[in-house]
Amino acid sequence: MKKVYKLEDLDCANCAAKMERAIAKIDGVDNANVSFMSQKLTIEADEARLDAIMKEVVKVCKKIEPDCRIII
Repeated sequence: MKKVYKLEDLDCANCAAKMERAIAKIDGVDNANVSFMSQKLTIEADEARLDAIMKEVVKVCKKIEPDCRIII
C-alpha cells in the first residue's frame, strides 16, 4: 500500500536523506521517499502492519530531526 504524509519543520535536505534511508530499513517497508522540497513522505508498506510501521517511522524521524512532525 502506498501512502503520502505531509511533513512539518523538516529543516534540511541532508536530514531528509537520512530519514529516507532509515525508514527504508524498517521491516515491512517496501519503498520510502522523503522529499525536502515538497515536505512529503511517500511510503510503500505492508497494509496489515501500517500502524505499527508508522509508529516506528515516527520514532526514527524524531531521532534524526527532533522538530519534524509527520501529519498522519
